[in-house]
Amino acid sequence: MKYFEEIRDITKSIPTTIVDFSLNRKRTSPPTQASSNFITNKEQGDWAENLIFRAINETSKNYVVVKYGKSDDLIAGDERFDQFYNEFQDELDTIGKRPDLLVFRKADYDTSLGYDISKINHTNIDNYVKKAIAGLEIRSSAFLIEKYEAEMQKRFEIHLEKALELKEQIISNYSKILSNPKKSAYLDILNNLNKNNISALSFRRPTWRATQELKKLSSLFSELKSSIEIIQKRDYLSITPKDEDLRVVFKWIKEFNVPHYYFQVFFGKAYGISFKNILSLITEPDKEGEYYEISPDIKNQNKTTIKINTRKTEQIAYKVTEPEHNSVRREMGRGRLLFYVKFEKGTAYLNIENLKSLLNIEDF
Repeated sequence: MKYFEEIRDITKSIPTTIVDFSLNRKRTSPPTQASSNFITNKEQGDWAENLIFRAINETSKNYVVVKYGKSDDLIAGDERFDQFYNEFQDELDTIGKRPDLLVFRKADYDTSLGYDISKINHTNIDNYVKKAIAGLEIRSSAFLIEKYEAEMQKRFEIHLEKALELKEQIISNYSKILSNPKKSAYLDILNNLNKNNISALSFRRPTWRATQELKKLSSLFSELKSSIEIIQKRDYLSITPKDEDLRVVFKWIKEFNVPHYYFQVFFGKAYGISFKNILSLITEPDKEGEYYEISPDIKNQNKTTIKINTRKTEQIAYKVTEPEHNSVRREMGRGRLLFYVKFEKGTAYLNIENLKSLLNIEDF
């Protein structure tokens, strides 16, 4: 069975309420103005792409990585930006979204085209692209992942300890009140509360006020509920494709039949997951919460976003050194100035065995 056919079969099991692959893509209009924050994020994304590009090309004996994704230094407000943007929209409607990087066996690498085919019209390289063994979509995140993980673990331990202390305090001092048949459900909740089930526990805050003792008991339950809610907040960093991303990637795979992967580069480490695995996960509702979350992203106009737990993905770089950075001044039309951050250098130290496993290759 072809790779595309496997992907197509999985999409048939995905609820249309999550991703409807039958919908036509909505064409968007060019933005009229860029912000300093937007350019900084773009620069960080370009840095992450170059990081993986260099890491694989400098390490692999049998494979070559080529820049492929549509990109340009133009931004909204530049003279030729609208033309670039509309050409990009045309290509999305024709072949879907190009992944940022393509991986070729060295035997299939075309030296005459070089390491960057991102500006070549797709009609001139379609047959070449089909020889790739992988397409890589590179994402970046401005988190020190080890510090984030340590903080989340500390948060969990603090609020777990607090919740267990409150449990014992309430049982010790208020068991008589809670033995009342109308309140006994709360005693059952407390007796069953432990480290293993606290992440799934839920109850309604009582609002008892008839006596001072009941008021105090209600206050303790409110504290307990607050700690449990903090424990139950998402505590992992994620790889975050939007539903519309999945549809344009699906279109590209249909055109080229090349396996597709998402890589997420953090300051410290990098992780990867296959497009096939992303689709498979969202067909399994029992894994929601632990493996992934589906929610509107307020940073992306509330678009439906799949947030994949990086702990459930492959670590493809066990260490990423931070880049050098400097401020850049850019003059726009009418004398408008933008200042943004440019990133350079940095190194990704690849976990070769994990990378081979992810890309389903035996050599490297």
